[in-house]
Order: sequence, then structure tokens, then C-alpha cells
Amino acid sequence: MTVLAATSSESTRLTSAQRVLSILGVFSSEHMALSLSEISRRTGLTLTTTHRLVNELRTWGALRRESDGRYTIGLRILELGTLAPQGLQLREVALPFLDDLRHATHANIHLAVADGHDVIYIESLRARHGVPVLSRLGGRWPMHATGTGLVLLAYSPQEFQEEVLRSKLRQFTAQTVTCPDALRVRLAEVRKSGVAITENQLTQDALAIAAPIRGPRDAVVAAVGVTVPTGSASPHSLVPALAATARGISRALGAPSATPVSGVPVSSPPRIRGLNRSVPRQGR
Repeated sequence: MTVLAATSSESTRLTSAQRVLSILGVFSSEHMALSLSEISRRTGLTLTTTHRLVNELRTWGALRRESDGRYTIGLRILELGTLAPQGLQLREVALPFLDDLRHATHANIHLAVADGHDVIYIESLRARHGVPVLSRLGGRWPMHATGTGLVLLAYSPQEFQEEVLRSKLRQFTAQTVTCPDALRVRLAEVRKSGVAITENQLTQDALAIAAPIRGPRDAVVAAVGVTVPTGSASPHSLVPALAATARGISRALGAPSATPVSGVPVSSPPRIRGLNRSVPRQGR
């Protein structure tokens, strides 16, 4: 999440709205709970101003004060997030398909949309014995380090792809691909095959496969992904179920290319053979 931080002198030039947004902006997956002094330091606002605005946000429900005195994002923000038109419609349409995919693969399932250079998971279903991963509902991660992100980047305009590849690409594991030329090759492979297959990019011991979801004009509007422990299944054995799910969601959204030919039955996601139902948990 972008932090609207400023020095004390700079903060005086911020509008009231910008000050409030700067407070909300300092929270992230790496900083989920912050003390009042930490919020003040990270925003550049004075402690007095921070105290006043934090109390107003807490009263409204945007922030919550925990028993240890630190603050976390409140449920009111989650409530507002579910009202976003794109995410709301997409989640409602996709959820039955995602649930079928989870039962077919016994994998963690993610539904992601693009936001700037990142992807945001607007739905995340965990398998009972799924691989421990960092992804969560509302989680934000760089496009280059996730399967869903590579799919969304691969089908983005060329100018945007180059913009992302020119930016500073964070390395999460020893295997995270950050070389622009190597990523260009990967993006070309995604466009050719229709799926992204990544391994140990965001966390260790995790295999991720993702496919595009298309909207009414056949533009890619989201990506669906599955994550399983490395070595628990062949990547290509997961592709048929994943592709069927992506096609089903696309069809429900009105994508012309996903509309079935008259007289041809629409199949459900196939069950994956050879994928152990009780996959042991592995470390990140």
C-alpha cells in the first residue's frame, strides 16, 4: 500500500482528507498493527494531530484499538471494500466456480484484479491442508511475483508492461524472477499458453498456476489462480480444472469467446487425479 508520508513541515500543506488518507495508508500486510507514535512517525504528522484523527477514525469504525494499545484497520473499511462495483460483481459471479475448483483440486484458490503495479486478492479460499502462503482476502502483491499478477501483466498494454518492468522489482525468495528480459519471456509464454506457472516466487515450496478471466468485450478483467505445495501435483494436471473455471466465470460475465457453441455441453471442472487430499503442510 502506498504510504502518503511527509515531514512535519510538509504535513502542514496536506488537506484534511490527505491527512486522514495518509494515516490509513501506513497500514499494510507488513504493518497490520501500529502504535500511535508509529503512525505519527510514518505519516510525518504531529502526535497531537495523529491522536485527534486516529480517534475520529476509530469512532467511525475505520480503525480499531487493540488491547495492547496498537491500532488496526477496522471492519468499516472491509464493509466499504465489498461495495466496489468491479469486485462485488466479480466475487458474486465467481464464488460458485471457485468453490468447485477448490473441491476439484484441494488447493488454495485466489481471485485477483490489477491495481497499479500490484494485484489485489478480492477472494481467497483456503484448502484444509493447503500450502501456507502469504495471500489473503484483500492482500496486495507485486505483479511480477505472483501467477495471477503475471497473467494480468501479460494481457496489459505493452506500455504498461514496460513501465512495470522498469520499476524496482522486489525479490521475495532466491528464485523470484526480477530480470526484465526474463520476465518478458515469461509474459510471452503466458500469452501463448494462456496460463502462468510459477514456483517459489512469493514463498518457498509453493507452486502457483493462474489463468485469465475475460469480461463482456473479451478484455482480461481478472485472474484466477491455484496454489499447491511444490511436488504435490504436476502443474499441467491442474490446468484443465483451472481453465474450465476461468472459462465458466468469463462466460457468466458475458465474454464472447467463452460462450459455448450451440449443442455442445458445458463441462464442470474435472477432479484432479494424483493430487493428495491430505497434503502435509510445508514451511514457507
